[in-house]
Amino acid sequence: MKLIIAEKPDQGRTLASPFTVTKREGYLEIAPNRFFPKGAYMTWAIGHLTQLAPPEAYKAEWKKWSLDTLPILPDRFQYEIAKSKYKQFQIVKKLLKDPQVTEIIHAGDAGREGELIIRNIIQLSGVKKPIKRLWISSLTKKAITEGFERLLDGRQTQSLYFEAYTRACADWIVGMNASRAYSLLLKQHGMNDVFSVGRVQTPTLALIVKREHEIANFKSETFWEVIARFNIDGKVYEGKWEKEGNSRLDKQEMAERIAEFCRGKEAAVHRVKKERKVFQPPLLFNLSSLQAAANSLFKFSPKKTLDTAQSLYQKGLLSYPRSDSNYVSKEEAEAFPDILHKLKQFPAYETLVPSSVPSLLNNKRFVNSKKVSDHYAIIPTEQVKNPDQLPADERKLYDLVARRLIAAHHDPAVFDYTTVTTLVDGRAEFISKGKQLIEEGWRQVLFPSDDDKEVILPPLQEKEKGTVEDVSVKEGKTQPPKRYTEGQLITLMKTAGKHLDNEELEKTLKKTEGLGTEATRAGIITMLKERKYIEVKKNQVYATDKAKVLIAAIGEKILASPEMTARWEQRLTKIGEGEASPAEFMEQTKKMAAKVVEDAVKMSADWSFTGLDTASIQRSSYKKSSRTPLGSCVKCEGKMVDKGTFYGCSNYSKTKCDFTLSKKILGKTITQAQIKKLLSTGKTDVIKGFKKGDNTFQAALELNRQDGKIRFIFS
Repeated sequence: MKLIIAEKPDQGRTLASPFTVTKREGYLEIAPNRFFPKGAYMTWAIGHLTQLAPPEAYKAEWKKWSLDTLPILPDRFQYEIAKSKYKQFQIVKKLLKDPQVTEIIHAGDAGREGELIIRNIIQLSGVKKPIKRLWISSLTKKAITEGFERLLDGRQTQSLYFEAYTRACADWIVGMNASRAYSLLLKQHGMNDVFSVGRVQTPTLALIVKREHEIANFKSETFWEVIARFNIDGKVYEGKWEKEGNSRLDKQEMAERIAEFCRGKEAAVHRVKKERKVFQPPLLFNLSSLQAAANSLFKFSPKKTLDTAQSLYQKGLLSYPRSDSNYVSKEEAEAFPDILHKLKQFPAYETLVPSSVPSLLNNKRFVNSKKVSDHYAIIPTEQVKNPDQLPADERKLYDLVARRLIAAHHDPAVFDYTTVTTLVDGRAEFISKGKQLIEEGWRQVLFPSDDDKEVILPPLQEKEKGTVEDVSVKEGKTQPPKRYTEGQLITLMKTAGKHLDNEELEKTLKKTEGLGTEATRAGIITMLKERKYIEVKKNQVYATDKAKVLIAAIGEKILASPEMTARWEQRLTKIGEGEASPAEFMEQTKKMAAKVVEDAVKMSADWSFTGLDTASIQRSSYKKSSRTPLGSCVKCEGKMVDKGTFYGCSNYSKTKCDFTLSKKILGKTITQAQIKKLLSTGKTDVIKGFKKGDNTFQAALELNRQDGKIRFIFS
């Protein structure tokens, strides 16, 4: 008999859906079938059943926050069972030890974290039985059965476990030592707060603070430009004065003199340059580009995009969402005509899918097995769904992914760009630029209502002559750099701050050393918000004084270096590919953690935070309410308390328990009284005033204690 271990309960139930099952407590019993002639057990984790042990598990003196005990460097890391999930662990352990079970099928998410979650459970159980790996990129019944037909040997994915394990331990070492060091040292400067520092979050924060300083230090300057209107044999158009490629003048007097010189003078067409540009359809989505697009179009936070894509994946409608690839292999491309034929049946796509679907099998822009890593691009599965039947957020995201696939099957978009150089009195040079859409191509799919402002210049020939019909001076001001949006932060992290506003980045991203992974970037941004380092207002990211204090304290040291952290990510990836040693990486990380503490202590005497509101950086803002427990945390033995803008676990500072409950849901503030009832009974009273779009509604809230998620209950 075989034991299948999934990552989550709903995933386990989905994986068992092609078979006849009997429900048991904490697992399913699969009846004998052609895949499992002796039957099988299907059980699951509840996300991370295990967690790295706190410092005091190694040495009692490490429990107290003190500079004297730093750096904290365990010789060998220990995992322990999360107390709130102990019962499920015992169920899984009992099944693992069952003498009838002769083989384990690892069915966690097909990625690094999934690899870690399931293997940690097996390791802590003490069981050593053969392991096979279910590795699939979608949860359709077809993909599930095909996956069980071609299981991998467990050794094929073991390197990913080493990578995830090394990543977790490295993050623990850096975070534990740096957070304690900076929190204790900044407390000496009057700031009694926890300053969370991390291997990925801190260099990301440094990039945000850098932009904040660029905006604060920006000095707007006034400039003037000269605009002329020409009449060349009845053909009228405008041009802007330029000299050596620069159109801006820093003195109004000079602009007025140029304008005066040009008035009523002869104008001649000196040069006409026309260039046709062909724009290929955009690449298929990976997670980063999907998060950036959803943020730009719908103002979705990266976490919301990932959660929504995960939900669509669990329903079998989208492929694996945490993919870092924009490409598919020929096997997936062979299914595209069938997927598009099904999409064409729905009104939303009826006119968008080409009547004759071209094959992409030989199109390396989309089909390239060499560029498919663990997973292929995010695409709709063959289990096509009418988007109108999905919840609003899922509908938007599914439509976005579906349109991207449809666009890949369309012709390129073609534009003509025209640049005309006009000379006034043979001396003053004016530039006119025009743009004309020649072939709409794929743009009809992605930008059906886009108001692309075409500037069409009249047909002009070189040496044609006319007059300056009018001339004016236009005043302008230089603008500061723009704040990042949450979507741009994802791109910023992926490129380690080197590039922005370029979705394809095909050449520059080939060997990118980014911050974090596709799976972790959304969580890092969410963490920066929860820890009061950033605020998001109208999709613009602002760094708080707390963030500025921390980055000022760290200075130019390694912790704030995106390039250095990106190189760590590259080395971790090498571990996952079996090309680098986890032990060597951990030794380097331990040395770095010791150096971080040493540097912080040396620099602290010279810290200066002039211009920052350090007095407001105190934990007292939620100290009073934190003394009043509202109920028990569903992830650990801690208590849930009011932390100002959200409800969180009181054990965060001790064990980093990150369980939280939103204080505001769909525009409605959830009171402490309702949270108490939710935590004690699992359900609130009916609450009035939730808003969705233009509508308001009432519902009770229900808490799922297994995954910590809240859902609406309607009467």
